[in-house]
Amino acid sequence: MFAAIGRLVVRRAWWVVAVWVVAGTLVAVFSPGLKTTTDQADFLPGSYQSVQAQRLQNSAFPGHHGGAVAVFQRADGTALTDADHATVARISSDLTAARIPGVASVTPGPTSPDRLVQVAQVVIPSAGNPGAESSKDAIRGLRTALADATRGTGLTAGVAGPSATSVDEDEADEDAARTVAFATVAIILALLLLVFRSPVAALLPVVVIGGVYPVVRGLIASVDAAFDLTTGTITTELLTVVLFGVGTDYTVFLLFRYREALRSGADPDTAVRHAVTRVGEAIASAAGVVIVAFAALTLSSLGLLRSLGPALALAVLVMLLAGLTLIPAIVSLLGTAVFWPSRAWRHRPAGGGAFVRLGDAVARRPARWAAGSALLMALLALGSLGYKPDFDLAGMATPSDAPSQVATRDLEKGFPPGVLAPTEVYLTATGAAVPTPAQLAAYGEALRVPGVVAVEKPRMSTDGRTAEFTVVQADVPSSAAAMSVLRDELRPAARESAPPGTKALVGGATAVSVDTSSAVDHDYAVVFPVAAACILLILGLLLRSLVAPWLLMLSVALGFGATLGASTIVFRQLADQAGLVFVLPIVMYLFVVALGTDYNILMVSRLREESRAGRAPREATAGAVAASGPAIASAGMILTGTFATLLLGGNVTLVQLGFTLAFGIAVTAFVMALLFTPSLTALVGRRVWWPGRGGQAMSHNRR
Repeated sequence: MFAAIGRLVVRRAWWVVAVWVVAGTLVAVFSPGLKTTTDQADFLPGSYQSVQAQRLQNSAFPGHHGGAVAVFQRADGTALTDADHATVARISSDLTAARIPGVASVTPGPTSPDRLVQVAQVVIPSAGNPGAESSKDAIRGLRTALADATRGTGLTAGVAGPSATSVDEDEADEDAARTVAFATVAIILALLLLVFRSPVAALLPVVVIGGVYPVVRGLIASVDAAFDLTTGTITTELLTVVLFGVGTDYTVFLLFRYREALRSGADPDTAVRHAVTRVGEAIASAAGVVIVAFAALTLSSLGLLRSLGPALALAVLVMLLAGLTLIPAIVSLLGTAVFWPSRAWRHRPAGGGAFVRLGDAVARRPARWAAGSALLMALLALGSLGYKPDFDLAGMATPSDAPSQVATRDLEKGFPPGVLAPTEVYLTATGAAVPTPAQLAAYGEALRVPGVVAVEKPRMSTDGRTAEFTVVQADVPSSAAAMSVLRDELRPAARESAPPGTKALVGGATAVSVDTSSAVDHDYAVVFPVAAACILLILGLLLRSLVAPWLLMLSVALGFGATLGASTIVFRQLADQAGLVFVLPIVMYLFVVALGTDYNILMVSRLREESRAGRAPREATAGAVAASGPAIASAGMILTGTFATLLLGGNVTLVQLGFTLAFGIAVTAFVMALLFTPSLTALVGRRVWWPGRGGQAMSHNRR
């Protein structure tokens, strides 16, 4: 099949390019816009209590969802005076009278016990959806009005709350997307120039992927619209590096095989056909592993991961098609000019190069290399024992110097952290009778469990059947301590203390985090095994072996543990952060296992090729490392650099993802694929291909 594809793209190169241009233009023009969100409640199924509480809030208390908190303090840092309190009251009244679009009212609130901070409650009717444009516009208008109102008063004011965070996150996402995209292109160009010494070869994947990117975004938007999916901002940020990383990998694999064929005396067209034929199976299998692994996320109970999986799987599928058709067609049209002005493609490196020496070293002492690389990964994996998830996705995705984060820290100078995002407990009558005032008072007292600092007087719905209790916790919302209190104390108390004929629901940001934690635990038990089983199946079909796939999965498991351990050490022990973003293990598993398997597949495919050529296991190992090493090292270096650009994203989430994925790919390429897998294969010998015929041609050789 791949030989036929190679012949087609060479004979009809211009037609292939034209079809891609026309199809891409149609998709980009007619697809809907891609909409994203970071509200974790959007990602949870309706069976979770926090989602049910939010729906009840929307129906029983429409237009009364709070929305934001204005935080006032003196510019000189001293205590607020009576005159300052009067100024806050006047400003609040003026802001309400100004009828800022989207803002219903601004009401003066309490002053902190140390008199350093005073708050004002801002009611934004659309704040039930912090990501709504009307909520964001209200925050922008409020910030402008506050800056004008406090000028010359000796006071400063900021705006905190979910809607304010959403505004800052949008701006940060735009900045991060531009920074990451620019850095990704720059690092790919620089590394490809270093590898091929040709601006043409360096520009090839950048131009192709730049054209494929809007097509993929359009297809993702169309899929979201068709299946009512919600795309998280993390998806759009990962999309850039996935497309450029995978696309560059496939281009590098193809160009190395193309150059190898040219050096063997083939003409350019024959060399392109040879490259597609030889690399096509490895690329397709590697892409199949990635696609299946990403598609396994559709089994997730979290909408964030359910949308992430199909989106990235679709991106890899489109990039695979481009790698098998568009890129070879362009290379066919360019011929040897793809390497211009370098002439290094004409001759092999004198003395065989560093990878010949590495292959010989691994082949001579495979046990030492296998044990050493396994020990290194195992030691790093011990660090994962300190892993701790962090569920504050919005906070982690917002830079620490964003206005909402500054206002939050100012608020926490005088108030418990839970004031900003309190827990809401809803008590609803299920029968004809409604709770009496005495029952409501007793119920409010029952909610004062350890870890709760305040329970406000209940607010009643217009029909009198639902009471809303605002509960303020002592700990930071969505922190481990706050989640523990809600899960182990508050929810049981709310359920067990509910009067007969009523039902209690606990909602709010911390409740969403608790439910998200439960959903993630479910996904670990479902997504990991399904993805692993599918990857094993694909590897078995590719290698026609029952042994080799298990060796590769052993390698991948060690790489996964080493990556998680290293990330835990860096961010928990060295950077002293509260935890790692909760989706990190699943995303890391898929990227390290799926994308990283590209390199293992390329190495094992070459090992099988060398074995079929009649070489003994150790001789095949030396040959495979010498032949595939340059492509794997180059592609691994480029993909590592591509993921490392996320470190420039400016927020904790992207920094953690950037380091973890870059480190994982580096381990996969330089430790697993170049050292552990070939050395282990050399030790196992021809049995690695059992029951297939991978080593049949060498049956006359000694093992």
